[in-house]
Order: sequence, then structure tokens, then C-alpha cells
Amino acid sequence: MLKDAVSKLDEALSINPAKHEALWCLGNAYTAGAFLTSDHDEAKIQFDDAFQCFQKAVEECPGNEHYLQSLASCAKAPELHKEIHKHGGLGQAQQTLGGGSAASSSAKSSAKNKSSDLKYDIFGWIILAVGLVAWVGMAKSNVPPPPPS
Repeated sequence: MLKDAVSKLDEALSINPAKHEALWCLGNAYTAGAFLTSDHDEAKIQFDDAFQCFQKAVEECPGNEHYLQSLASCAKAPELHKEIHKHGGLGQAQQTLGGGSAASSSAKSSAKNKSSDLKYDIFGWIILAVGLVAWVGMAKSNVPPPPPS
């Protein structure tokens, strides 16, 4: 999905290179891709690309706090990446997601998702019912007085 996002954002920037929102999103996509990569050299390239995108976004919209924060965070990201992957952080999670028995993990995931979906459906209906009861109760308690005859 990140590669698809990068290609779409590159396409948008080819149309309007000054689109600071697209630059910021592209920088975030590069950063996310870098953190998911266990190879530090490959991640460094993506962090550099992200830094350039954030820098261009700041140049296009200098007062935007999100862009400034992203630029500052991106400067610290390679060191954070090194620490995370030194301890087996995201790299191990990525191997777990990508490796192993795909059929059994997807079956477990599917059963877990169905159970989770049912739980959210039930809670959603309960919240809706409570909201309706509260709304009707408030409507009945705030009945306007009858007009004088």
C-alpha cells in the first residue's frame, strides 16, 4: 500500500509540484516505509527522501506546525530506526507478518476479525440504543409549555 501511495503522490506532485499537502503525505509514506525496512542503508535513503519532502512542504507553507514537527522528527528518525531494529522491533513483526504459514495465520486472523467485528457491531447497536433513549428522555423533559388560551 505504501508503494501505491508513493506512486499516487508522485503523480499528484508531477501535476502540481508546489502542493504542500502532497509533499507532507509523501514524506510520511517514505518515513513509514523506512521504519518497516530492516536494512538500515535502504531506510536511510527513504528517510532522506522524506526529509526532502518535509523540507519542501515547509518551504511552501512555512507556518505549518505539522510540517515543522515532521521535519524535526525526520531528522531524528534514522537513529530511532537503528535502535528499534537493534532490539528486533519492527523487523521481527514484519517477518512474523510476512513469513510463517500464511494459510494458518490468515485463518486465525479471519476468525479473530469476525469475532472482533461482531463485538463492535453489538457495542455499536448498544451505544445507538442508549443515545436514542437519552435523546427521547431529554425531549420529553423539555416539552415547551402549552400556549396560553
